[in-house]
Amino acid sequence: MNTSWSPFSYIVTNLARFIRPNEITFSGVNSTLPMLACLMAKQAYDWDYIYINVAGGVDPRPSKVPLSSSDPVLAEHTASIFDNEDFYDLCCRGRMDLTFLGAAQIDGEGNANNSCIGDWHHPKVRLPGGGGGAVMLPTARRACTWRTEHSTRTFVDKLHFRTSWGGFHGVVTPIAVFVKKDDRLALQSWHPEASLQEVQERTGFSFEHEGATPTALPTEREIQALAALDPQGVFERDAAIALR
Repeated sequence: MNTSWSPFSYIVTNLARFIRPNEITFSGVNSTLPMLACLMAKQAYDWDYIYINVAGGVDPRPSKVPLSSSDPVLAEHTASIFDNEDFYDLCCRGRMDLTFLGAAQIDGEGNANNSCIGDWHHPKVRLPGGGGGAVMLPTARRACTWRTEHSTRTFVDKLHFRTSWGGFHGVVTPIAVFVKKDDRLALQSWHPEASLQEVQERTGFSFEHEGATPTALPTEREIQALAALDPQGVFERDAAIALR
């Protein structure tokens, strides 16, 4: 078994591990790594679940794995086609079990900033805003996010702007996995090539870490499923993720 985790495979595999049997799970726009995680879970685990994506597909069987998580190929061989209103309706009725949605900044309570970097009136960077996450984060049963960079400018003690409040129940980075515990993000595990001290040094908020350990290595089926989705390493090169 391959015991070396690349930062890319670490993120995708640990996002897949958030998915649970028989649940309804959604991956959004600009969400290539969660898209891969959802497709990977279909192959790597013995149980099934319902996968809905922002392209409108429900349990699709795409003829290829697209670079864009919004590609219409993700609606091929689908049971039905969902519009945006249908995603929101599922969430508001309490039927969406897990959503994968992005964030630019995250604080210790799992709040997200997708609005601006710097002062709201004179921002250094204007971000796209809440979008569908404004509906889905407060109403989905669980929401998870990921960051390809783990640093104090991404994981902050105080957000530059709070786009959403306390929505994230899980966060995956190249070096760590966080889960919500007592209304705050707590460390669940860290990359075996990293350390607790490194995660602390690269995180701008304090966090509980009792019981945290190095992340369990990928299983053979997880390795094979991800390799089948990205046999030429195109997605891994495009992600360009580094441990540091």
